[in-house]
Amino acid sequence: MADPITSRSRRGAGDTDAQITRGRALPRWHYLVALLAGAANTLSFAPTPHGGWLELAIFALFFAWLTRTTGWKSAALTGGAFGFGNFVTGVWWLYVSMHDYGGMAAPLAGAAVVLFSLYLAVYPALAAGVWSFCAGHARHGAADDRLPRLPRLPFAPTWHGAFAFASAWAIGEWLRGTVFTGFPWLASGYPQVDGPFAGFAPVVGVYGVGWVLALAAALLVQSWIALRSARRTTGLRNGSATGSGNGFVPGVAAIALIVVGLLLPLAHWTTPANAPLTVRLLQGDVKQEMKFEEAGMRAAIDQYQQMITSKPADLIVTPETAIPVLAQQLPAPFASAVRTFSDKTGSAILFGAIGGTITPQGQVVDYTNSLFGVTPGSRDVYRYDKHHLVPFGEFVPWGFRWFVNLMSIPLGDFARGAPVQKPFLVHNQPVSVDICYEDIFGEEIARNIHDSDTPAGVLVNSTNLAWFGDTIALDQHLQIARMRSLETGRPMLRATNTGTTAAIDADGRVLGRLKPYTIGSLDVTVQGTSGNTPYVTSGNNTVLAVSVLLLAFGFAFGPGLRRRRG
Repeated sequence: MADPITSRSRRGAGDTDAQITRGRALPRWHYLVALLAGAANTLSFAPTPHGGWLELAIFALFFAWLTRTTGWKSAALTGGAFGFGNFVTGVWWLYVSMHDYGGMAAPLAGAAVVLFSLYLAVYPALAAGVWSFCAGHARHGAADDRLPRLPRLPFAPTWHGAFAFASAWAIGEWLRGTVFTGFPWLASGYPQVDGPFAGFAPVVGVYGVGWVLALAAALLVQSWIALRSARRTTGLRNGSATGSGNGFVPGVAAIALIVVGLLLPLAHWTTPANAPLTVRLLQGDVKQEMKFEEAGMRAAIDQYQQMITSKPADLIVTPETAIPVLAQQLPAPFASAVRTFSDKTGSAILFGAIGGTITPQGQVVDYTNSLFGVTPGSRDVYRYDKHHLVPFGEFVPWGFRWFVNLMSIPLGDFARGAPVQKPFLVHNQPVSVDICYEDIFGEEIARNIHDSDTPAGVLVNSTNLAWFGDTIALDQHLQIARMRSLETGRPMLRATNTGTTAAIDADGRVLGRLKPYTIGSLDVTVQGTSGNTPYVTSGNNTVLAVSVLLLAFGFAFGPGLRRRRG
């Protein structure tokens, strides 16, 4: 690990930080190493087993690399390089949807992935730049006035610097998940579902887990540098090593965070509620290109009719738009078969289709991506309309129609459902449903539970990831779903077209899964829960409030300000 000391040349105690900073331009390979570290961080996400431990090591390297920088500009560039390396290797599967299925020319699709990754990298760059200011980075010297021959440090990690790093990182990730409808994919908390900090998820959510990860990494680096510096100064003073004691404290604090994270799962925030449900999750493996053809649509409807009615269960779930037609235009044989099967077997059925409103003039308006539910003995049909739509997939952002026109996908603007919608009742067990991309927004799922008159005890995600091929996107999405279970203390059921169809218990463990790109059903029994985790109660408010306060405190009272006043 690189030494943060700027040079071995002798300088007087009167040298200013600005003089040292101007004399120490970082080499270009510094940013290349940051980019490679970001690319390596992709390996900490699924499908890597226990990737949370690898992520902790990579974040420690990343923070140590930040301490080499000499100002907010180089810090921001280092953070941006790290982020770009992470995103361009972590979301490359967007190329598949644009090129393989969208028909966009390969160079344009590749360029689009690169440009999108550059945009996403703005947020870690912003976090690193904010950390630089609020940690007093490059605004204070670390030279000991009693040792004038020692070179001055542009930055030495401190307690407030570690907290500033964690806070700036968490706010940066929250902004990435919020601005322009948000894209929180690859949030740093996700690998921790199998890492040391999973226990913090029901307390502070995925962004809070990222906060704890960043703090632990920074404290480990602080301890390592302090102990290394203590050994050097002890040798020069030819005295006792009393300074090394202070160096151990941050390391002990980091280990304490790990221990707490490992012990927190012993706390149970929710309790079992209502009778367990038998569930069948269907995976039709319908080829994506077939959904645009009349023959393919008929084949998909026939296939799912047969799969739904082949075996009863308390709850049967199909993937997103498994029935790729308007709900009012469902083929009569399908509607009759599903209704009859539900009434005879006591099975509740959720199927994906297109919603819409037909005007008196016969026009269809307000198309929605929806789930419809049929319950035994009832003529009422449950409906859930997707609220958080996918940019370029379900609505076209203003000014980007030209981009959509480069692809041969029949895209349009869908109407949005309400932010909080009623749950689907299955034998008195409320079930909260969401569609595809919606489950990457944990705060919205938590709000749907917290604000509902009938809080759900089971989560269901119906999705279609065929757009992204047999790529790491499938495993990454499953990992995201596991985080939602940890945050809410509720089981999550996933019915997908091509994979990964899976059932997850309230502790984030995978109960069963189907092999991707196969046709089949996953039969499981799940136990619903009741009660609110701290995260369901407060959402992201806790981590955001703490982060803002710590950054403000660091900026106002950090060593940079003390030096200016001294």
